[in-house]
Amino acid sequence: MGGSGDGETSAGKRPNERLGSWFVRSGWSKGELARQVNRRARQMGAHHISTDTSRVRRWLDGEQPREPIPRILSELFSERFGSVVAVEDLGLRAAHQSPSVSGVDMPWAGPQTVSLLSEFSRSDLMLARRGFLGASLALAAGPTLIEPMQRWLVPTPPGEPAAELPADHARRPSRLSRPELELLESTTVMFRQWDAQCGGGLRRKAVVGQLHEVTDLLQEPQPGTTSKRLFRCAAELAELAGWMSYDVGLQPTAQKYFVLALHAAKEAGDKPLGSYILSSMSRQMIHLGRPDDALELVHLAQYGSRECATPRTQAMLYAMEARAYANMGQPSKCKRAVRMAEDTFSDAGADGEPEPDWIRFFSEAELNGENGHSFRDLAYVAGRSPTYASLAEPVIDDAVALFEKDEEHQRSYALNLVGMATVHLLKREPEQSTSYATQALHIAKRVRSERVNTRLRKTVDTAVRNFGEVPAVIDLTELLAEQLPETAEAV
Repeated sequence: MGGSGDGETSAGKRPNERLGSWFVRSGWSKGELARQVNRRARQMGAHHISTDTSRVRRWLDGEQPREPIPRILSELFSERFGSVVAVEDLGLRAAHQSPSVSGVDMPWAGPQTVSLLSEFSRSDLMLARRGFLGASLALAAGPTLIEPMQRWLVPTPPGEPAAELPADHARRPSRLSRPELELLESTTVMFRQWDAQCGGGLRRKAVVGQLHEVTDLLQEPQPGTTSKRLFRCAAELAELAGWMSYDVGLQPTAQKYFVLALHAAKEAGDKPLGSYILSSMSRQMIHLGRPDDALELVHLAQYGSRECATPRTQAMLYAMEARAYANMGQPSKCKRAVRMAEDTFSDAGADGEPEPDWIRFFSEAELNGENGHSFRDLAYVAGRSPTYASLAEPVIDDAVALFEKDEEHQRSYALNLVGMATVHLLKREPEQSTSYATQALHIAKRVRSERVNTRLRKTVDTAVRNFGEVPAVIDLTELLAEQLPETAEAV
């Protein structure tokens, strides 16, 4: 078993033609697939997995691997092909999924939301290091995802409380004072700052632990206003746990946290926060190659918060709409959304009203970064168009210049440096590309973000394929292997 215990034999095996078809189309060798499986397993905390080429050959020959291998293969092939490739599509058996840790179609009711948040965060804290939590999750996409999220807009029936306390907690006294509640809220702000500066891999478990503590408080009797503030706190923490999970490559876990965050935001009655959570889900769908789903989610966010979101939040949603249209290959709609984002952002802060901390990240630098990447994405979709690459260059360059002065948002700085590197590859300027990629590498060493690492590696791989003989590309490849070995683990 390759020393890993990661497979099980069966009598009368036949070749797994489905897995074989995906494998051949991927262009990977057996050794490369084995290395990717091992890397993803380490990120999940499944350190017992140690796959090799002979094990991959056995899977292709019909051996059924044990969990979490099927889920890992599903994620890897999904990312490779830019669409969701389910476990069943690979000819593998899906793990039994209990309702508490699988699926996105859940009851929109306070007690169930608290219970599911509590159970899922506890499972994450206890089991993720052994790989079992990630193995029990499946990514939802298409109508399976969109239709349950649309119920976010359905009002709570009149006369029904937003959250009814479980009977076994009815007589327990509340232990939460006003200063303690304010401290909980300020701690969430601190966690968000750490994530922006250090990446999702450094404090993810701390955020999950804090979320679990908040769900404990929600199971105690609280005044109505306190309950709403706790639900808002839970929503922000769950969104942040989802964002950090997304940042370190735990995509099914991220989606589950996002969905639970949206449920909590509904209980808090906070529509702008709900729209922000939907925008995070939209961004994840773009990353997974599902721009149609991303557009549906961002439109749902816009519809749900059009009368109450601040200009900064509305500008962020327009920017995400542009990203979705770009990846769908619709340049006119993309450009219109870019203009709307810019025009709306110009009104940000004009009324002097304070804005929630979760939208504070969307600065002029972030606006330029999103819009520039929309043009960059259009260039790829249009067959590596130099015209769209030239549109992207000055906008991302402005973002880079602004982020360079921003010590807090180092991950965004690195991502935009990688974005500039990809633009110069599109313009067939490998030396300039390697200059930006090298700057990004220096930041990537300090930031615990598998998203930054993955994008940097993919950019260097593209440079090697197209300009492998250029000395600067050769030097960068060696530097990347030396300074950013593929051993990062999610925590």
